[in-house]
Amino acid sequence: MSSTTDESSKSSPSSSSLCRHFSLEEIQSATKDFSDELVIGKGGFGKVYKGQISGEESGPVLAIKRLDCESNQGADESEAEIVMLSKLRHYHLVSLIGYCDDNKEMILVYEYMPNGTLFDQLHKDDTPLSWVQRLKIALGAARGLDYLHTGVGTQHGVIHRDVKSSNILLDGNWAAMISDFGLSKIGPTNQPISYVDASVKGTFGYLDPEYFYTRKLTRKTDVYAFGVVLFELLSGRLPVDERLEEEQCSLGDHYTKMFKTVRSDCLSLSTWCSKRTAFYD
Repeated sequence: MSSTTDESSKSSPSSSSLCRHFSLEEIQSATKDFSDELVIGKGGFGKVYKGQISGEESGPVLAIKRLDCESNQGADESEAEIVMLSKLRHYHLVSLIGYCDDNKEMILVYEYMPNGTLFDQLHKDDTPLSWVQRLKIALGAARGLDYLHTGVGTQHGVIHRDVKSSNILLDGNWAAMISDFGLSKIGPTNQPISYVDASVKGTFGYLDPEYFYTRKLTRKTDVYAFGVVLFELLSGRLPVDERLEEEQCSLGDHYTKMFKTVRSDCLSLSTWCSKRTAFYD
C-alpha cells in the first residue's frame, strides 16, 4: 500500500490487502450471535467480544470490537484504524486481523490479549503487577510509541492522540501493545507534525494542557499522556480521582506541580552552593 499524507486519498477498508474481510455470519458464529457472556470490554465505541471463527479451532483467539450504532465514534474512526494498522506493523502495536462491514455493521477483529488492559490490571484486578512487569510494560509501550512517532521503516510518523492505560493491551507474556488508532493523525517524519486542530480529541486526565489551549497537535501531546501512564504505573493511582482534594485529583497536574517545586528547590540549592563555593575560594 502506498504511503500518503493526504487524508482524502486514504484507501477504503476493502482495498486493504493486509486485512481479512469477515462475513457477518462468521462474526455472529464466533460471538454466539453477540452473546453478553463473551463480552470482555466496553467503551464509547461499543462492546468487545472474545471469539474464534467456526471451523478454525487451531486458529487464534480473537477480540471482536463491534461499533454501537448509537456510538459517537463512527465509521470514519473505524476506517482510520484499519488504514493505520495496515500501514504500520510493530511488535508493540496491536495486530488488526480483519474487519466486517456487512449489513451496515462496522466490526474490527484483533488478536486477543489474555491479560486485558493495563488500566484493568492497575485499578481493577486483585493481583498486583510486580515491578519487573511494570518496567517491561513501560519499555514496551515506549518502544511502540517511538515507532509511531519516528515511522521506523516508513516515511511517515503517527500521533496517536489517545494514549492511556486502557489503550495499552497486555499479551500472555505481559508485553505491551498500543491499541485504538481511531483518533490518530499521520504525517511525514521530516516535519514536526505540528498543526492546528479545531476539535481537540483525547481523554480527560491524559490530555496535554498545551494541546487543549492552543489546539496545536504535536508528538508532545502523546508524550504528556504517556507520562501520565508512567505515573499510573509508579503510583497505582487513577489518572483522575474525584475522591481526592481538587489539587490532587488530576494525576498529571499533581506531579507536574511537584516537579516544578522540586526543580525550583534544586535550582535554589545549586545557586546557594555556587555562592558558598565562591565565598570560600
